[in-house]
Amino acid sequence: MILQALYDYYQRKAADPESSIAPRGFERKEIPFVIVIDLEGNFINLEDTRFGDGKQKRAKTFMVLKTKSRTGSKASDTANVFWDHWGYILGQPKDQTEKAIEDAKKQNRTFVAQVKKLSEKYATNKQFAAVCKLFDQDDHIQKILEHESWKECYKIPGCNLSFRIAGESITVAEHDDLLMEVEVQSESDSEVQSQSTDGICLITGERLPIAILHTATSIPGGKSGGKLVGFQKNSGYDSYYKEQGLNAPISKKAEDAYTTALNVLLGRDSKNKFKIADTSVVFWSQQQSDFENQFSFFFSAPPKDDPDQNIREVKALFETIHTGKLNSEGDTQFYILGLAPNAARISIRFWKTGKVADFAANVAKHFEDLDIIRSRNDEKEYFSLFNLLSNVSFEFKVDNVPPNLAGKVIESILDGTKYPDTLQQQCIRRIRAEQHVNRIRAAILKAYLNRKETFYNTNENLITMSLDSENKNQGYLCGRLFAVLEKIQEDAQPGINATIKDRYYGAASSTPVTVFGRLLNLTNHHLAKLGGGSKTYYEKRIQEIMTGVSSNGLPAHLSLDDQSRFAIGYYHQRQDLFTKKDKTT
Repeated sequence: MILQALYDYYQRKAADPESSIAPRGFERKEIPFVIVIDLEGNFINLEDTRFGDGKQKRAKTFMVLKTKSRTGSKASDTANVFWDHWGYILGQPKDQTEKAIEDAKKQNRTFVAQVKKLSEKYATNKQFAAVCKLFDQDDHIQKILEHESWKECYKIPGCNLSFRIAGESITVAEHDDLLMEVEVQSESDSEVQSQSTDGICLITGERLPIAILHTATSIPGGKSGGKLVGFQKNSGYDSYYKEQGLNAPISKKAEDAYTTALNVLLGRDSKNKFKIADTSVVFWSQQQSDFENQFSFFFSAPPKDDPDQNIREVKALFETIHTGKLNSEGDTQFYILGLAPNAARISIRFWKTGKVADFAANVAKHFEDLDIIRSRNDEKEYFSLFNLLSNVSFEFKVDNVPPNLAGKVIESILDGTKYPDTLQQQCIRRIRAEQHVNRIRAAILKAYLNRKETFYNTNENLITMSLDSENKNQGYLCGRLFAVLEKIQEDAQPGINATIKDRYYGAASSTPVTVFGRLLNLTNHHLAKLGGGSKTYYEKRIQEIMTGVSSNGLPAHLSLDDQSRFAIGYYHQRQDLFTKKDKTT
């Protein structure tokens, strides 16, 4: 199903005249440096194709023959066509160890042999012959290494290089003659591929040559040779004496299409992707849709130069869902694929498929579940998943999110199911560590508890958006009481640096009976300082809350769910106290 959807996406983009997707057998590759030579193979310049400033520098993209698959001990026996990294082209090792030096020599020999082979095969091609002549010169490598740009090139790990003839606008790797190499591009020198047979393709249903090995796909944090589909030799999973790709036959044509589509979706300039923690997510629709264009902003990190862009886009997405603008594309099929790095392959975290209308409804439900009262100064009506996860992460860094949490949260949003228990646990942990309950954390706990009640019928009242004076849950009441006591302290001691929250929040939210007696005695001294109407007002608030407390007194322990209600009650009461003050003013 995944491969079929990716194949269909490729066909859709290939049929679009405005699409920049690479044709079969090719890919768009960033090549930071180009070796410029003349038709006699004489070195002229090492051209830097990068643009931008500082760390934002980007290399120019070139249309080249697809990256060849190379793994294992014989990886150095395979080279790309007229482009590769400086190990293959210049024989430069990644470090000065004996093994690295020997590997670089092998890689360079492989690349030079391939250049000579292609030069002989296309005898009339002057550009191929020029590159061949370059390698025939004994001092060609030394000239390149002495160029002023070489140090910058070598600083980039595995930096790719290609060749260009002086006066030409395209590189040698983009020459039209290489169109004929498409059919023999992938593993043409492989002994296994030479035994390749025709078969029924599982994607197209046609009888075509089967791909024994599939093209690598690079994802952030993963190995460059990682593949979505991969097979081992003699792995124990072979059936009927079929090896590697013959166990699950995918034609070379379909393999090229789905891998190209996936690489485009994961590309640097792709708008159909986002990354949360270690999970890279790509998405696409059966046909172009507004939902597809706005979907990523709900999940991804905001751009550094415009931190509020995500908020605006999320608001636009939410309004689009509720105003019925998606009606015309509601039946369009939508696909979401979550990928994570693994030891040698790519792990599939989740795969979701459904109609745009269904995903839109679940996203809207997510926003509604998170809806909670906010202060007058809080202008951010909505927040993205990135904001949500950063608020349950150490130092507000999404990279510190526990493994699998991001993927599970995304799944619960898209499916409209209960949020993962880890989300609640992580949120409570951060609140206790920082003694800080902000709007996003309170919203997370509210959404978690309400969905849990909806799915499991826990006989608890649903948490309201703002203060609920009818809620008699003991955790919620304790949170409200703690907020009132803290406000009394703040009013009695203006400008105080640390309140009872900084010292007692952890104990009050988990074992209320151990600290509230002391806090109530302390509050009596604070009330004496206030006097007048303020004292009467706060005494009524305390009395109102205490009437809901169990006849057995304050609870000795609060469960994790009630600790969540404590945090929500505390947040609700704080907002209510400040709202009252604003209205009075």
